[in-house]
Amino acid sequence: MTDENRGHEADDAEGRTPSGQPDGRGGAGATSEFSRPEFLPAGQPPPPPVDRSHAPSHGPQGYGEGWSQLGEPPGRARWGGQEQEGPGYEDWTGRQAPPPASGWGDPSGRTHRDTAIFATPGGLPGNQPPPPSRAQGLGPGWAPPPVPGGPGPYDGTFGGRAVTERRGPRTGTLAVLAVLIALLASAAGSFGTYLLTRPGNSDLDPSYRLGTAPSGSNSRAPESIAGVASKVLPSVVSLSVNAGTSSSTGSGFLIKGGYIVTNNHVVAGAEPNNSQIQIQFSNRKSTSAHVVGRDPESDLAVVKPDETFGAPEIALGNSDNVVVGDPVVAIGSPLGLTGTVTSGIVSALNRPVQAGEENSTDTTWLSAIQTDAAINPGNSGGPLVNAAGEVIGVNSAIATLGRSLGGQSGSIGLGFAIPVNHARRVAEELITTGSAKKSRIGITIDQSYQGTGVRIDTEVRSGTQPIEPKGPADNAGLKPGDIIVEINGTVLQDGYELIALIRNKAPGEKLTVKFQRGGQEKTTVVTIGAASPQPTPSPS
Repeated sequence: MTDENRGHEADDAEGRTPSGQPDGRGGAGATSEFSRPEFLPAGQPPPPPVDRSHAPSHGPQGYGEGWSQLGEPPGRARWGGQEQEGPGYEDWTGRQAPPPASGWGDPSGRTHRDTAIFATPGGLPGNQPPPPSRAQGLGPGWAPPPVPGGPGPYDGTFGGRAVTERRGPRTGTLAVLAVLIALLASAAGSFGTYLLTRPGNSDLDPSYRLGTAPSGSNSRAPESIAGVASKVLPSVVSLSVNAGTSSSTGSGFLIKGGYIVTNNHVVAGAEPNNSQIQIQFSNRKSTSAHVVGRDPESDLAVVKPDETFGAPEIALGNSDNVVVGDPVVAIGSPLGLTGTVTSGIVSALNRPVQAGEENSTDTTWLSAIQTDAAINPGNSGGPLVNAAGEVIGVNSAIATLGRSLGGQSGSIGLGFAIPVNHARRVAEELITTGSAKKSRIGITIDQSYQGTGVRIDTEVRSGTQPIEPKGPADNAGLKPGDIIVEINGTVLQDGYELIALIRNKAPGEKLTVKFQRGGQEKTTVVTIGAASPQPTPSPS
């Protein structure tokens, strides 16, 4: 390293002469860089210079040049003190030399092959100079080269100790450290995942409990919906009809004698006396059945199951006593879901509805009970019962906003049932005669009329007179062209409503008819008659 420019007095005080500065005592040290000093045996004069032009050297200098930097040659007390004997050393040739008379033979004052610096025994006796306070290295390569197998590096302190050369960690230690780092990384990752996935609030309570369910009873009041359902369900059945190329499902209910009432459009595809009908009762038991009789005009039919499995018959009510607002319960198998119970109220009466399958010749108009109890495909033929569990209607049709692709749409809260008084009469006639009478008053309706009420036609059409001679209407005094405005106090809106009201009545019943003729309003009473009977499927 480079020394600052100082005088010889300072150099003498530190025991060396800076590089690049001539020695005031005649040394030849005027070089631009340090060179390693030559080591001589103590008490011997330096040998003559050696020509090193062909040999490697640490700098262009002779033996005397090293001593120009280290002070006086060995054997002389520079400060005038008594020389101290010290251990021997090797010169640059590697030969063992006698021990020097002073510890200054080695620039550091240490023995050969020993990295420890030691002080003169007993400290610094006499006028021995103190160690340099600002000793600095003499440049690269100033010390002897290390000997293989010799001591380790010097720790750099005056009077210090040898520093043991450190070695890197062993392979086993590295493996243990790697495992520990992996475990710590895994634990840190798991903890981080927990912090990210734990709930964002502190509302969790490990001791939270809702308690046990309260005790109670399954019994219900008979007039409740649950009470009505438990009473009626055992009498309700589901029907499945396989007609080869087509099939249908529906509902029904068991009446006196083991007969089942259902809709005509449910069993219309079944052949007479052919066991293509399967009936399933509420206890999940099934049996075959056959058609007893059906009436397409009223959309009613009666079938006979092979077994009833002890199921009770249902109670029939009186539909004439029903009023708007009465609570009702609908039971059936919508979409094949047997034993489905829905509830609602009677939302209207005497609603003219087209019953039967659409686009079929077996369609008719009937005066129905309207309800908001949910009725869906599969409910057809099932009972609509009152709060006493009595049948007041036979579920038959629903109003929809349109048909879904490939099938019917569901309930929109407008369901229609055939009044049970009409169903009672038709069922009795089908069981006793195999056919049902058709109620008529013997008139032909003018379909072109657009005014209020229903006008009797004035022309003969297809050989049919506007008023049947000697028929109910003729006997009551009605004439072609008369406009019927009311039936039993119900104002007529169109001819379909008139047809529905008449078919809802049994032959022999009387109707109070209000009509207009020549601008005058008149009233008459018409006794309902029966049309000529037509053959219907019946047991052979």
